[in-house]
Amino acid sequence: MLRSWRLGSLFGIGIYIHSTFLLLPLLLVVPNFEAMGVGTVLFLLAFLAAVFGCVVLHELGHALMARRFGIRTLDITLYPIGGVARLAQMTERPSEELWIALAGPAVNVAIAALLTPLVLAGVLFTPLVLDAASPLVGEVWAVGVSFLWNLLLANVVLVLFNLLPAFPMDGGRVLRALLAMRLGVVRATTLAVGVGRGLILAALILSLVFAPSFLLGNPMLLLLAAFVVLVGQHELFAIRQREAARQAEATAPAVSLLPLAALGPNVAPDFSGITRDTRHGVGIQWHNGRPIGVFLLPSE
Repeated sequence: MLRSWRLGSLFGIGIYIHSTFLLLPLLLVVPNFEAMGVGTVLFLLAFLAAVFGCVVLHELGHALMARRFGIRTLDITLYPIGGVARLAQMTERPSEELWIALAGPAVNVAIAALLTPLVLAGVLFTPLVLDAASPLVGEVWAVGVSFLWNLLLANVVLVLFNLLPAFPMDGGRVLRALLAMRLGVVRATTLAVGVGRGLILAALILSLVFAPSFLLGNPMLLLLAAFVVLVGQHELFAIRQREAARQAEATAPAVSLLPLAALGPNVAPDFSGITRDTRHGVGIQWHNGRPIGVFLLPSE
């Protein structure tokens, strides 16, 4: 079973790195190691560490904003496709979800704002350094300016990428929160997940038509697409189950039970939860193997 390693903690939140994260430096370095040389490899590895340091700060932005609303963060884990802050529970208030979703990209905006004057100063002083210093100092200076410039660009890309309206990414959660203010959480999540799927499908089609070699040469993009689709669908299913359970609890006294034989598939004697009966178009709530409520499922 794949495992994660603890790197430390920040603000009382454990920071972990998943074992699959090691695939990222391997994919970046190994195929072109001889062509790049040792210096370039070290630059790439240092840059990768800096970018994922910004990813950790991004996730801390989500976590600390969630803490303001009384929501605890269990941990933050780094994966090859990014970081995930695992919250103890999701807020049910659209306004809170909106602020939590925006807090992560806001951190990257702040990092980019801090790096901008450093990059500008580095560029302005580069001619003076090259004229006054030794070639070695000048080369180190140029590498440092290049490092900061690329880190600035990486944070800009993180902002733009995370704000794409593809649920469950930050932009998709912003979209869901805004829709939920008018449509309710189930309908809003259904629409947000649909928008995310549409964007992923359009991106895959365009990539296959115009840049198939780029897509096939970057398997992390395919993993990210799968992540967006699968996690979005999983959360949509969980929200539908939650809302169905609430509706069952609210309407149970007023709903007459169907005969046991007419209900859906047999369940285990100790099963408690919800199943679907497609023949009757209803959901069934069970407790210890006994049906206790029948209700209409939320419309999609």
